[in-house]
Amino acid sequence: MTTKPLNQLSLTEAVNAIERGDTSAEAIINACYDQIDAREPQVSAWQYSLTREQYLQAYRANEEFYKNSRLKGLPVGVKDTIDTASMPTEMGASLHVGRQPVDDASCVALIQQAGGIVLGKTVTTEFAYFQPGTTANPKNLQHTPGGSSSGSAAAVADYMVPASLGSQTAASVIRPAAYCGTVGYVGSCGEFSSRGIQPLAQSLDSLGFFARSVDDIVVLRSVLLANPATTTGASTEAPVKPTKILLCPGSNVGDTDADMNAAMADLATQLQHHGIETPELDSCDLINRLVGNHETVMAYEVYRNLAVERQHADTLSESFRGLLQEGEGIPRADYLAALSNIAITTRWLWHLHPDVDAILAPAAPGAAPEGLGATGKPHMSRPWQAMGLPVITLPGLTNAAGLPLGVQLIGKSREDEELLQTARWVHSHIEGLSC
Repeated sequence: MTTKPLNQLSLTEAVNAIERGDTSAEAIINACYDQIDAREPQVSAWQYSLTREQYLQAYRANEEFYKNSRLKGLPVGVKDTIDTASMPTEMGASLHVGRQPVDDASCVALIQQAGGIVLGKTVTTEFAYFQPGTTANPKNLQHTPGGSSSGSAAAVADYMVPASLGSQTAASVIRPAAYCGTVGYVGSCGEFSSRGIQPLAQSLDSLGFFARSVDDIVVLRSVLLANPATTTGASTEAPVKPTKILLCPGSNVGDTDADMNAAMADLATQLQHHGIETPELDSCDLINRLVGNHETVMAYEVYRNLAVERQHADTLSESFRGLLQEGEGIPRADYLAALSNIAITTRWLWHLHPDVDAILAPAAPGAAPEGLGATGKPHMSRPWQAMGLPVITLPGLTNAAGLPLGVQLIGKSREDEELLQTARWVHSHIEGLSC
């Protein structure tokens, strides 16, 4: 029997506890709502949510289905850029207040078919860009939770729901997961259906998840790929120890602070202690150049994707208008050159290091910055997102002030399963490590 508060159970722990008869779905649901009642006024993770009564009514109306389903009727948060037929999807934008989709996004439908219930829509930045929403970091309410999947990260980190959906175009899952201290995963670009998800930049957009363990990510991934795997399969197998992890120092990408550098060094030492090879990537500035390539591709595609919204410039934030203006001025030749360089660098990377299990890099420059007027810098994720690689943020590290520090493991495109196996082993060996 679990000794954790029920709302703090991971998704897999909750499913297993229900199947063992240790608790019930209703007890977990009520514990999540108790946490929401206590903390939502301070954290502000939700843009829209079902009331406790509405949720329990939905669960009880189909109780037999939920009891026999994979996700047992447990609550899931959904980023407010992902369409839901029963709830508004406003994309953090005043232009779309009250927007009601006709259909659920495919990812939402798959969650529901597996027995998950959407508790509500989580706060996002404006059009999943940089203009902050209302969410605060649950680890310290004076600090940013990151963006753009801020509400999804905070809802999981503050034990309001065991899992949530987000999306990433630059650093919108990996950075909030790092800042809030959760596991965050972004699939290989194109791995999951994007139907019903607000597009920002089609060459870069990826669906992502937040959860409390790598096992949870394995389960959610299986659900969203419509694989008939059991929910308990991931956690019953021993983690596979990697043999070689390529270290990518923050200096290969951009600025990182002293605490992050120390945490990376400590983690590398621990990996070496376990007999894992940790060669360091000498990128000759090639990885750093991808930051600019990503910015070019993103701005160019955003300007064309949001053709309707830019006709209503007076409703948009100054930062978003600036992005649109930048995208309008990018020649197509520059856009194609950026895409070409991304492809060339991707081939170079894996040709130089074909046998590594994963790349280890900072997930953010450091811990969450103080203040809610900005979401932090995204450059640590831009190169890997430009290359379309699967990435997972692992929590368990903290800075000198006790704030979460996230590291990210990066895998090869379409080798998400192998990345998650490596992540399971690494995560089990870094929890509790601090600098």
